[in-house]
Amino acid sequence: MSFIRRGFGILVVLTLVTACGLVRAGSSGNDVTQAEYDQLKKELEDLKRQLDATTPIGPRSTAVDNALDNKYGPDANVTTRSGRLTIGGLLQVWYYSIQNDNHGWVDADQLGSTPGGTGWGSNEVADNDSFRVRRSELRFTMDIHENITAYVSIDPAREATSFPTFPTNVGSGISGDSAVFYNAGVNSFGGGAVGPQGHIRNPQVRSGSGEANRALQDAYINYHGAIPHHDFTVGQFKRHLGEEGTRDSKSLDFTERAMITQLADLRDLGIQVHGSWWDERFQYWIGGFDGAGTAFQQRQNRANDTDNFDLVAAVLLRPLWQDEKWGSIEIGYSFMGGNGGDGGNFARATASPYDGLQRRETYHSLMYAYGMWKAGSESPVRGWWVRGEWGRYRDRFGPTDVAIDANGVLAATFDPATFSVQGWYVSMGYNLGESVFADDVGGWVKPMEFVFRYDVMENLFYSDLDNPTRELDVFKTQVITAGINYYIKGHNAKIQLNYNWVNEDDDSDSGAGAGSRQTREVRNDNLVLNFQVGW
Repeated sequence: MSFIRRGFGILVVLTLVTACGLVRAGSSGNDVTQAEYDQLKKELEDLKRQLDATTPIGPRSTAVDNALDNKYGPDANVTTRSGRLTIGGLLQVWYYSIQNDNHGWVDADQLGSTPGGTGWGSNEVADNDSFRVRRSELRFTMDIHENITAYVSIDPAREATSFPTFPTNVGSGISGDSAVFYNAGVNSFGGGAVGPQGHIRNPQVRSGSGEANRALQDAYINYHGAIPHHDFTVGQFKRHLGEEGTRDSKSLDFTERAMITQLADLRDLGIQVHGSWWDERFQYWIGGFDGAGTAFQQRQNRANDTDNFDLVAAVLLRPLWQDEKWGSIEIGYSFMGGNGGDGGNFARATASPYDGLQRRETYHSLMYAYGMWKAGSESPVRGWWVRGEWGRYRDRFGPTDVAIDANGVLAATFDPATFSVQGWYVSMGYNLGESVFADDVGGWVKPMEFVFRYDVMENLFYSDLDNPTRELDVFKTQVITAGINYYIKGHNAKIQLNYNWVNEDDDSDSGAGAGSRQTREVRNDNLVLNFQVGW
Protein backbone atom coordinates (compact mmCIF):
# COMPACT_ATOMS: atom_id res chain seq x y z
CA MET A 1 0.00 0.00 0.00
CA SER A 2 2.87 2.39 0.78
CA PHE A 3 4.19 2.06 -2.78
CA ILE A 4 0.70 2.69 -4.19
CA ARG A 5 0.12 5.72 -1.98
CA ARG A 6 3.57 7.07 -2.72
CA GLY A 7 3.13 6.61 -6.45
CA PHE A 8 -0.29 8.20 -6.41
CA GLY A 9 0.98 11.18 -4.40
CA ILE A 10 3.91 11.75 -6.73
CA LEU A 11 1.61 11.47 -9.71
CA VAL A 12 -0.74 14.09 -8.19
CA VAL A 13 2.10 16.47 -7.41
CA LEU A 14 3.63 16.13 -10.86
CA THR A 15 0.25 16.63 -12.49
CA LEU A 16 -0.44 19.78 -10.47
CA VAL A 17 3.03 21.21 -11.09
CA THR A 18 2.72 20.49 -14.80
CA ALA A 19 -0.73 21.97 -14.89
CA CYS A 20 0.45 25.10 -13.14
CA GLY A 21 3.31 25.44 -15.56
CA LEU A 22 0.96 25.04 -18.49
CA VAL A 23 -1.52 27.50 -17.02
CA ARG A 24 1.21 30.05 -16.48
CA ALA A 25 2.77 29.48 -19.89
CA GLY A 26 -0.62 29.69 -21.58
CA SER A 27 -1.85 32.81 -19.79
CA SER A 28 -2.16 35.94 -21.87
CA GLY A 29 -1.86 38.84 -19.54
CA ASN A 30 -2.17 38.98 -15.78
CA ASP A 31 -4.71 36.17 -15.22
CA VAL A 32 -2.30 34.52 -12.74
CA THR A 33 0.01 36.84 -10.86
CA GLN A 34 3.52 35.90 -9.75
CA ALA A 35 2.47 36.03 -6.12
CA GLU A 36 -0.41 33.64 -6.77
CA TYR A 37 1.90 31.24 -8.59
CA ASP A 38 4.45 31.29 -5.76
CA GLN A 39 1.69 30.65 -3.21
CA LEU A 40 0.34 27.71 -5.21
CA LYS A 41 3.85 26.26 -5.53
CA LYS A 42 4.34 26.52 -1.77
CA GLU A 43 1.04 24.75 -1.12
CA LEU A 44 2.04 21.93 -3.46
CA GLU A 45 5.35 21.48 -1.63
CA ASP A 46 3.51 21.35 1.71
CA LEU A 47 1.16 18.75 0.28
CA LYS A 48 4.10 16.66 -0.92
CA ARG A 49 5.68 16.71 2.55
CA GLN A 50 2.36 15.65 4.11
CA LEU A 51 2.09 12.72 1.71
CA ASP A 52 5.62 11.65 2.59
CA ALA A 53 4.87 11.81 6.30
CA THR A 54 1.85 9.50 5.98
CA THR A 55 3.85 6.45 4.79
CA PRO A 56 3.58 3.62 7.38
CA ILE A 57 7.31 3.38 8.11
CA GLY A 58 8.36 7.01 7.93
CA PRO A 59 9.44 9.46 5.23
CA ARG A 60 9.36 8.40 1.61
CA SER A 61 13.14 8.09 1.28
CA THR A 62 13.30 5.76 4.28
CA ALA A 63 10.54 3.56 2.93
CA VAL A 64 12.23 3.20 -0.44
CA ASP A 65 15.67 2.60 1.07
CA ASN A 66 14.35 -0.02 3.48
CA ALA A 67 12.55 -1.83 0.69
CA LEU A 68 15.66 -1.91 -1.44
CA ASP A 69 17.92 -2.88 1.45
CA ASN A 70 15.67 -5.82 2.32
CA LYS A 71 15.73 -7.21 -1.18
CA TYR A 72 16.87 -10.80 -1.19
CA GLY A 73 17.50 -13.55 -3.67
CA PRO A 74 20.11 -14.51 -6.28
CA ASP A 75 22.54 -11.76 -7.24
CA ALA A 76 21.12 -9.32 -4.67
CA ASN A 77 23.60 -6.72 -3.50
CA VAL A 78 25.01 -6.68 0.02
CA THR A 79 25.10 -3.11 1.30
CA THR A 80 27.61 -1.65 3.75
CA ARG A 81 28.23 1.74 5.28
CA SER A 82 31.35 2.13 3.17
CA GLY A 83 32.59 0.27 0.12
CA ARG A 84 31.11 -2.75 -1.64
CA LEU A 85 31.07 -6.10 0.15
CA THR A 86 30.81 -9.43 -1.67
CA ILE A 87 30.18 -12.63 0.30
CA GLY A 88 31.06 -16.04 -1.08
CA GLY A 89 31.65 -19.51 0.22
CA LEU A 90 32.35 -23.16 -0.43
CA LEU A 91 30.84 -26.22 1.22
CA GLN A 92 32.12 -29.72 0.53
CA VAL A 93 30.58 -32.74 2.24
CA TRP A 94 32.32 -36.08 1.73
CA TYR A 95 31.53 -39.70 2.11
CA TYR A 96 34.58 -41.96 1.90
CA SER A 97 35.27 -45.67 2.19
CA ILE A 98 38.78 -47.12 2.65
CA GLN A 99 39.87 -50.68 2.10
CA ASN A 100 40.60 -52.24 5.50
CA ASP A 101 44.02 -53.49 6.58
CA ASN A 102 45.16 -54.29 10.12
CA HIS A 103 48.82 -53.58 9.31
CA GLY A 104 50.40 -50.37 8.11
CA TRP A 105 53.28 -49.76 5.75
CA VAL A 106 55.77 -51.07 8.33
CA ASP A 107 54.76 -54.59 9.30
CA ALA A 108 56.31 -54.24 12.75
CA ASP A 109 55.11 -57.65 13.91
CA GLN A 110 57.55 -59.21 11.45
CA LEU A 111 60.63 -57.16 12.36
CA GLY A 112 61.84 -59.80 14.80
CA SER A 113 62.47 -57.63 17.86
CA THR A 114 58.87 -58.02 19.05
CA PRO A 115 57.39 -60.86 17.02
CA GLY A 116 53.61 -61.03 17.19
CA GLY A 117 53.67 -58.30 19.79
CA THR A 118 52.79 -54.66 19.92
CA GLY A 119 51.03 -54.14 16.62
CA TRP A 120 52.56 -50.69 16.20
CA GLY A 121 52.31 -51.13 12.46
CA SER A 122 48.52 -51.09 12.69
CA ASN A 123 46.53 -49.21 10.09
CA GLU A 124 43.11 -49.78 11.58
CA VAL A 125 42.28 -46.35 12.96
CA ALA A 126 43.13 -44.71 9.64
CA ASP A 127 40.86 -46.81 7.42
CA ASN A 128 37.39 -46.40 8.94
CA ASP A 129 34.60 -45.32 6.57
CA SER A 130 33.08 -41.96 7.42
CA PHE A 131 31.23 -38.82 6.41
CA ARG A 132 33.17 -35.59 6.58
CA VAL A 133 32.81 -31.84 6.08
CA ARG A 134 35.97 -31.32 4.04
CA ARG A 135 35.62 -27.55 3.57
CA SER A 136 33.22 -24.95 4.98
CA GLU A 137 34.70 -21.71 3.71
CA LEU A 138 33.20 -18.25 4.12
CA ARG A 139 34.77 -15.53 1.97
CA PHE A 140 34.43 -11.78 2.32
CA THR A 141 35.69 -9.35 -0.34
CA MET A 142 35.54 -5.62 0.41
CA ASP A 143 36.20 -3.06 -2.34
CA ILE A 144 36.79 -0.09 -0.07
CA HIS A 145 38.38 2.08 -2.75
CA GLU A 146 38.86 1.84 -6.49
CA ASN A 147 42.48 0.84 -5.81
CA ILE A 148 42.13 -1.13 -2.56
CA THR A 149 40.48 -4.50 -1.88
CA ALA A 150 40.48 -6.49 1.36
CA TYR A 151 39.83 -10.24 1.45
CA VAL A 152 39.15 -12.55 4.41
CA SER A 153 38.28 -16.25 4.32
CA ILE A 154 37.69 -18.65 7.19
CA ASP A 155 37.19 -22.41 7.21
CA PRO A 156 35.97 -23.93 10.49
CA ALA A 157 36.32 -27.41 8.95
CA ARG A 158 40.10 -26.96 9.19
CA GLU A 159 39.83 -27.49 12.94
CA ALA A 160 39.32 -31.22 12.35
CA THR A 161 42.15 -33.42 13.64
CA SER A 162 41.00 -37.01 13.25
CA PHE A 163 40.39 -37.59 9.53
CA PRO A 164 42.77 -39.58 7.33
CA THR A 165 44.54 -38.04 4.37
CA PHE A 166 43.71 -38.55 0.71
CA PRO A 167 44.28 -39.78 -1.95
CA THR A 168 46.18 -42.19 0.35
CA ASN A 169 45.60 -42.52 4.08
CA VAL A 170 49.25 -43.39 4.75
CA GLY A 171 50.47 -39.85 5.39
CA SER A 172 49.95 -38.19 2.02
CA GLY A 173 49.36 -34.56 2.81
CA ILE A 174 47.42 -31.88 4.64
CA SER A 175 43.83 -33.01 4.20
CA GLY A 176 43.80 -34.78 7.58
CA ASP A 177 45.57 -33.84 10.80
CA SER A 178 47.12 -30.43 10.61
CA ALA A 179 50.47 -31.68 11.89
CA VAL A 180 50.99 -32.63 8.22
CA PHE A 181 53.30 -35.52 8.95
CA TYR A 182 54.40 -37.71 6.09
CA ASN A 183 54.72 -41.30 7.22
CA ALA A 184 58.17 -41.84 8.70
CA GLY A 185 57.75 -45.59 8.79
CA VAL A 186 58.46 -45.85 12.50
CA ASN A 187 57.06 -44.25 15.59
CA SER A 188 57.08 -40.65 16.63
CA PHE A 189 57.52 -39.66 20.25
CA GLY A 190 54.46 -39.26 22.39
CA GLY A 191 55.06 -36.99 25.35
CA GLY A 192 58.81 -37.57 25.07
CA ALA A 193 58.61 -41.31 25.60
CA VAL A 194 60.06 -43.86 23.22
CA GLY A 195 57.77 -46.76 22.62
CA PRO A 196 55.33 -48.54 20.35
CA GLN A 197 52.50 -46.24 19.29
CA GLY A 198 51.11 -47.59 16.06
CA HIS A 199 50.62 -45.67 12.81
CA ILE A 200 52.19 -42.23 12.96
CA ARG A 201 48.77 -40.60 13.44
CA ASN A 202 47.19 -43.03 15.88
CA PRO A 203 47.69 -41.11 19.14
CA GLN A 204 46.13 -37.98 17.67
CA VAL A 205 43.27 -39.91 16.10
CA ARG A 206 42.43 -41.85 19.26
CA SER A 207 42.49 -38.85 21.58
CA GLY A 208 41.21 -36.19 19.19
CA SER A 209 44.19 -34.07 20.16
CA GLY A 210 47.01 -32.67 18.09
CA GLU A 211 47.73 -29.32 16.54
CA ALA A 212 44.45 -28.18 15.00
CA ASN A 213 44.30 -26.58 11.59
CA ARG A 214 43.74 -22.86 11.92
CA ALA A 215 40.29 -21.62 10.93
CA LEU A 216 41.64 -18.35 9.49
CA GLN A 217 42.74 -19.01 5.93
CA ASP A 218 43.21 -15.82 3.92
CA ALA A 219 43.47 -12.31 5.36
CA TYR A 220 45.09 -9.83 3.01
CA ILE A 221 44.89 -6.40 1.40
CA ASN A 222 45.40 -5.95 -2.33
CA TYR A 223 46.49 -2.66 -3.92
CA HIS A 224 45.83 -2.36 -7.65
CA GLY A 225 45.34 0.14 -10.45
CA ALA A 226 47.98 2.62 -9.28
CA ILE A 227 50.91 1.14 -11.23
CA PRO A 228 50.09 -0.16 -14.73
CA HIS A 229 50.04 -3.96 -15.06
CA HIS A 230 50.85 -4.55 -11.36
CA ASP A 231 49.12 -5.20 -8.06
CA PHE A 232 50.45 -5.75 -4.54
CA THR A 233 49.19 -8.11 -1.84
CA VAL A 234 50.14 -8.08 1.85
CA GLY A 235 48.85 -10.35 4.64
CA GLN A 236 48.21 -14.08 4.82
CA PHE A 237 47.53 -15.94 1.58
CA LYS A 238 48.80 -18.74 -0.64
CA ARG A 239 52.28 -18.34 -1.99
CA HIS A 240 52.05 -18.61 -5.76
CA LEU A 241 53.55 -22.08 -6.16
CA GLY A 242 52.56 -24.29 -9.06
CA GLU A 243 49.13 -24.55 -10.63
CA GLU A 244 46.92 -27.01 -8.77
CA GLY A 245 48.08 -25.92 -5.33
CA THR A 246 47.12 -22.29 -5.89
CA ARG A 247 43.90 -23.05 -7.74
CA ASP A 248 40.63 -22.32 -5.95
CA SER A 249 39.47 -25.48 -4.15
CA LYS A 250 36.05 -25.04 -5.75
CA SER A 251 37.53 -25.65 -9.20
CA LEU A 252 39.51 -28.83 -8.53
CA ASP A 253 39.24 -31.58 -11.14
CA PHE A 254 39.37 -34.26 -8.41
CA THR A 255 38.05 -34.52 -4.87
CA GLU A 256 41.54 -33.78 -3.52
CA ARG A 257 44.75 -32.29 -4.87
CA ALA A 258 47.65 -34.50 -5.92
CA MET A 259 50.08 -35.39 -3.14
CA ILE A 260 52.93 -33.06 -4.11
CA THR A 261 50.65 -30.06 -4.77
CA GLN A 262 49.02 -30.21 -1.35
CA LEU A 263 52.11 -28.48 0.04
CA ALA A 264 51.35 -25.42 -2.12
CA ASP A 265 47.84 -25.19 -0.64
CA LEU A 266 49.33 -23.88 2.63
CA ARG A 267 49.13 -20.17 3.43
CA ASP A 268 51.92 -17.99 4.81
CA LEU A 269 52.37 -14.41 6.00
CA GLY A 270 54.12 -12.03 3.66
CA ILE A 271 53.97 -9.63 0.74
CA GLN A 272 53.81 -10.31 -3.00
CA VAL A 273 53.82 -8.26 -6.23
CA HIS A 274 52.02 -9.55 -9.31
CA GLY A 275 52.57 -8.40 -12.88
CA SER A 276 50.28 -9.14 -15.81
CA TRP A 277 50.87 -8.30 -19.48
CA TRP A 278 49.31 -8.95 -22.90
CA ASP A 279 45.79 -9.79 -21.69
CA GLU A 280 47.16 -11.98 -18.86
CA ARG A 281 49.10 -14.19 -21.26
CA PHE A 282 52.33 -13.39 -19.44
CA GLN A 283 52.34 -13.07 -15.63
CA TYR A 284 54.85 -13.16 -12.80
CA TRP A 285 54.87 -13.09 -9.01
CA ILE A 286 57.67 -12.09 -6.61
CA GLY A 287 57.21 -12.20 -2.84
CA GLY A 288 58.74 -12.56 0.58
CA PHE A 289 57.20 -14.72 3.33
CA ASP A 290 57.96 -15.71 6.93
CA GLY A 291 58.60 -19.40 6.17
CA ALA A 292 58.31 -20.46 9.81
CA GLY A 293 58.44 -24.11 10.85
CA THR A 294 60.31 -27.24 9.86
CA ALA A 295 59.45 -30.05 7.45
CA PHE A 296 55.75 -30.46 6.56
CA GLN A 297 54.55 -28.04 9.24
CA GLN A 298 51.86 -25.42 8.85
CA ARG A 299 53.13 -21.92 8.06
CA GLN A 300 49.96 -19.90 8.53
CA ASN A 301 48.89 -17.90 11.59
CA ARG A 302 52.21 -18.15 13.37
CA ALA A 303 55.00 -15.72 14.12
CA ASN A 304 58.29 -16.07 12.30
CA ASP A 305 60.66 -18.28 14.29
CA THR A 306 63.84 -16.77 12.80
CA ASP A 307 64.99 -13.48 11.28
CA ASN A 308 65.02 -15.16 7.87
CA PHE A 309 62.42 -14.96 5.11
CA ASP A 310 61.50 -17.12 2.13
CA LEU A 311 61.70 -15.74 -1.40
CA VAL A 312 58.99 -16.81 -3.85
CA ALA A 313 59.21 -16.26 -7.62
CA ALA A 314 56.84 -17.60 -10.27
CA VAL A 315 56.22 -17.08 -13.98
CA LEU A 316 53.30 -18.06 -16.24
CA LEU A 317 53.20 -18.08 -20.04
CA ARG A 318 50.27 -18.74 -22.37
CA PRO A 319 51.70 -19.12 -25.88
CA LEU A 320 48.28 -20.21 -27.12
CA TRP A 321 45.12 -19.02 -25.43
CA GLN A 322 41.43 -19.56 -26.19
CA ASP A 323 42.00 -20.22 -29.86
CA GLU A 324 38.81 -21.66 -31.30
CA LYS A 325 40.66 -24.30 -33.32
CA TRP A 326 43.86 -25.06 -31.41
CA GLY A 327 42.68 -24.36 -27.88
CA SER A 328 44.80 -23.12 -24.95
CA ILE A 329 48.29 -23.90 -23.67
CA GLU A 330 49.66 -22.72 -20.34
CA ILE A 331 53.10 -23.44 -18.86
CA GLY A 332 54.62 -22.20 -15.64
CA TYR A 333 57.46 -22.47 -13.16
CA SER A 334 57.67 -21.37 -9.53
CA PHE A 335 60.27 -21.49 -6.79
CA MET A 336 60.44 -20.87 -3.05
CA GLY A 337 63.67 -20.86 -1.06
CA GLY A 338 65.03 -19.62 2.24
CA ASN A 339 66.87 -20.51 5.44
CA GLY A 340 65.01 -22.14 8.30
CA GLY A 341 66.16 -23.28 11.71
CA ASP A 342 68.19 -21.39 14.26
CA GLY A 343 70.24 -21.97 17.40
CA GLY A 344 73.62 -23.65 17.67
CA ASN A 345 72.72 -25.94 20.56
CA PHE A 346 70.52 -28.22 18.48
CA ALA A 347 71.92 -31.38 20.10
CA ARG A 348 70.48 -30.41 23.49
CA ALA A 349 66.86 -30.29 22.45
CA THR A 350 65.75 -32.37 25.45
CA ALA A 351 68.37 -31.24 27.96
CA SER A 352 67.43 -27.76 29.15
CA PRO A 353 68.26 -26.06 25.87
CA TYR A 354 69.14 -22.42 25.60
CA ASP A 355 66.42 -20.05 24.52
CA GLY A 356 66.03 -20.58 20.77
CA LEU A 357 64.85 -23.06 18.18
CA GLN A 358 67.71 -25.51 18.65
CA ARG A 359 67.45 -26.38 14.97
CA ARG A 360 70.38 -26.69 12.62
CA GLU A 361 70.04 -23.91 10.05
CA THR A 362 68.81 -25.41 6.79
CA TYR A 363 68.18 -24.11 3.32
CA HIS A 364 64.70 -25.34 2.43
CA SER A 365 63.10 -25.05 -0.98
CA LEU A 366 59.96 -25.95 -2.89
CA MET A 367 59.64 -25.75 -6.67
CA TYR A 368 57.07 -26.63 -9.33
CA ALA A 369 56.87 -26.86 -13.11
CA TYR A 370 53.60 -27.53 -14.93
CA GLY A 371 51.82 -27.52 -18.26
CA MET A 372 48.20 -27.57 -19.44
CA TRP A 373 46.40 -27.96 -22.77
CA LYS A 374 42.69 -27.66 -23.45
CA ALA A 375 41.04 -28.23 -26.83
CA GLY A 376 39.43 -25.29 -28.63
CA SER A 377 35.69 -24.73 -28.94
CA GLU A 378 35.71 -25.71 -32.63
CA SER A 379 38.14 -28.62 -32.33
CA PRO A 380 36.91 -32.14 -33.12
CA VAL A 381 38.23 -33.19 -29.68
CA ARG A 382 36.70 -30.24 -27.81
CA GLY A 383 35.89 -31.04 -24.23
CA TRP A 384 39.27 -32.76 -23.75
CA TRP A 385 42.02 -31.37 -21.50
CA VAL A 386 45.39 -32.57 -20.19
CA ARG A 387 47.45 -31.34 -17.21
CA GLY A 388 50.78 -32.31 -15.70
CA GLU A 389 52.87 -30.99 -12.80
CA TRP A 390 56.17 -31.83 -11.11
CA GLY A 391 57.44 -30.65 -7.74
CA ARG A 392 60.44 -31.06 -5.46
CA TYR A 393 60.69 -30.32 -1.73
CA ARG A 394 63.89 -29.99 0.32
CA ASP A 395 63.87 -29.56 4.10
CA ARG A 396 64.90 -31.08 7.42
CA PHE A 397 62.89 -32.58 10.27
CA GLY A 398 63.34 -31.06 13.70
CA PRO A 399 65.15 -32.96 16.50
CA THR A 400 63.00 -35.81 17.89
CA ASP A 401 60.36 -35.27 15.20
CA VAL A 402 61.19 -38.75 13.94
CA ALA A 403 62.01 -41.89 15.87
CA ILE A 404 64.33 -44.29 14.12
CA ASP A 405 64.89 -48.02 14.19
CA ALA A 406 68.56 -48.52 15.03
CA ASN A 407 68.98 -52.26 14.51
CA GLY A 408 65.68 -53.11 16.09
CA VAL A 409 65.92 -50.57 18.92
CA LEU A 410 63.87 -47.38 18.87
CA ALA A 411 65.92 -44.23 19.31
CA ALA A 412 65.57 -40.52 18.59
CA THR A 413 67.33 -38.64 15.86
CA PHE A 414 68.46 -35.37 17.44
CA ASP A 415 70.25 -34.09 14.35
CA PRO A 416 68.50 -35.48 11.26
CA ALA A 417 70.04 -34.85 7.87
CA THR A 418 68.27 -32.91 5.15
CA PHE A 419 66.05 -34.75 2.69
CA SER A 420 64.79 -34.06 -0.81
CA VAL A 421 61.58 -35.59 -2.16
CA GLN A 422 59.89 -35.34 -5.53
CA GLY A 423 56.43 -35.91 -6.88
CA TRP A 424 54.47 -35.50 -10.08
CA TYR A 425 51.14 -36.21 -11.68
CA VAL A 426 49.52 -36.27 -15.09
CA SER A 427 45.76 -35.96 -15.47
CA MET A 428 43.20 -35.68 -18.22
CA GLY A 429 39.48 -35.21 -18.60
CA TYR A 430 36.69 -35.30 -21.16
CA ASN A 431 33.66 -33.05 -20.60
CA LEU A 432 30.61 -34.35 -22.46
CA GLY A 433 28.84 -31.01 -22.16
CA GLU A 434 31.59 -29.33 -24.19
CA SER A 435 32.19 -32.20 -26.62
CA VAL A 436 30.95 -32.85 -30.15
CA PHE A 437 28.40 -35.23 -28.59
CA ALA A 438 26.81 -32.54 -26.40
CA ASP A 439 23.67 -32.25 -28.55
CA ASP A 440 23.25 -36.01 -28.98
CA VAL A 441 23.48 -37.33 -25.43
CA GLY A 442 20.56 -37.27 -23.03
CA GLY A 443 19.98 -34.39 -20.65
CA TRP A 444 21.07 -36.29 -17.56
CA VAL A 445 24.29 -37.50 -19.24
CA LYS A 446 25.36 -34.17 -20.69
CA PRO A 447 26.67 -32.68 -17.36
CA MET A 448 29.22 -35.53 -16.94
CA GLU A 449 32.99 -35.20 -17.13
CA PHE A 450 35.25 -38.26 -17.00
CA VAL A 451 38.65 -37.74 -15.32
CA PHE A 452 41.83 -39.77 -14.82
CA ARG A 453 45.05 -39.10 -12.88
CA TYR A 454 48.36 -40.87 -12.23
CA ASP A 455 49.93 -39.44 -9.06
CA VAL A 456 53.40 -40.25 -7.63
CA MET A 457 55.27 -38.87 -4.62
CA GLU A 458 58.17 -39.84 -2.37
CA ASN A 459 56.34 -39.59 0.93
CA LEU A 460 57.45 -42.61 2.98
CA PHE A 461 60.53 -42.25 5.19
CA TYR A 462 62.55 -44.95 6.91
CA SER A 463 65.82 -44.90 8.83
CA ASP A 464 68.86 -45.62 6.68
CA LEU A 465 70.48 -49.06 7.10
CA ASP A 466 74.04 -47.72 7.33
CA ASN A 467 73.44 -44.49 9.28
CA PRO A 468 70.11 -44.98 11.06
CA THR A 469 70.56 -42.25 13.68
CA ARG A 470 70.74 -39.47 11.08
CA GLU A 471 69.85 -40.48 7.53
CA LEU A 472 66.36 -41.24 6.25
CA ASP A 473 65.68 -43.28 3.12
CA VAL A 474 62.68 -42.27 1.05
CA PHE A 475 60.11 -44.50 -0.66
CA LYS A 476 57.26 -43.50 -2.93
CA THR A 477 53.50 -43.94 -3.17
CA GLN A 478 51.66 -44.29 -6.49
CA VAL A 479 47.95 -43.51 -6.81
CA ILE A 480 45.78 -44.10 -9.88
CA THR A 481 42.50 -42.16 -9.77
CA ALA A 482 39.45 -42.57 -11.99
CA GLY A 483 36.40 -40.42 -11.49
CA ILE A 484 33.28 -38.68 -12.71
CA ASN A 485 32.36 -35.03 -12.20
CA TYR A 486 28.66 -34.22 -12.48
CA TYR A 487 28.11 -30.48 -13.03
CA ILE A 488 24.69 -29.33 -11.85
CA LYS A 489 25.61 -25.65 -12.03
CA GLY A 490 29.25 -25.63 -13.07
CA HIS A 491 31.68 -25.68 -10.16
CA ASN A 492 29.06 -23.96 -7.97
CA ALA A 493 27.02 -27.14 -7.67
CA LYS A 494 28.61 -30.45 -8.56
CA ILE A 495 29.08 -34.02 -7.38
CA GLN A 496 32.44 -35.78 -7.70
CA LEU A 497 33.11 -39.49 -7.44
CA ASN A 498 36.74 -40.72 -7.26
CA TYR A 499 38.21 -44.17 -6.79
CA ASN A 500 41.89 -44.28 -5.80
CA TRP A 501 44.08 -47.35 -6.34
CA VAL A 502 46.99 -46.87 -3.89
CA ASN A 503 50.33 -48.68 -4.10
CA GLU A 504 53.21 -48.15 -1.63
CA ASP A 505 56.85 -49.08 -2.23
CA ASP A 506 58.16 -52.02 -0.22
CA ASP A 507 61.52 -53.75 0.20
CA SER A 508 60.33 -57.33 0.45
CA ASP A 509 61.20 -58.45 -3.09
CA SER A 510 64.71 -57.59 -4.20
CA GLY A 511 67.61 -55.20 -3.91
CA ALA A 512 70.12 -54.35 -1.21
CA GLY A 513 68.79 -55.03 2.23
CA ALA A 514 65.65 -56.64 0.85
CA GLY A 515 63.27 -57.63 3.62
CA SER A 516 65.27 -56.00 6.40
CA ARG A 517 62.74 -53.26 6.98
CA GLN A 518 59.62 -55.39 6.45
CA THR A 519 57.79 -52.63 4.62
CA ARG A 520 54.74 -53.73 2.68
CA GLU A 521 52.04 -52.61 0.28
CA VAL A 522 49.03 -51.56 2.34
CA ARG A 523 45.52 -52.54 1.34
CA ASN A 524 44.17 -48.98 1.35
CA ASP A 525 42.40 -48.36 -1.95
CA ASN A 526 39.59 -45.91 -1.34
CA LEU A 527 36.47 -44.27 -2.71
CA VAL A 528 35.61 -40.58 -2.13
CA LEU A 529 32.25 -38.96 -2.93
CA ASN A 530 32.12 -35.15 -2.77
CA PHE A 531 28.91 -33.08 -2.66
CA GLN A 532 29.77 -29.44 -3.36
CA VAL A 533 28.06 -26.06 -3.34
CA GLY A 534 29.95 -22.82 -3.96
CA TRP A 535 28.74 -19.26 -4.18
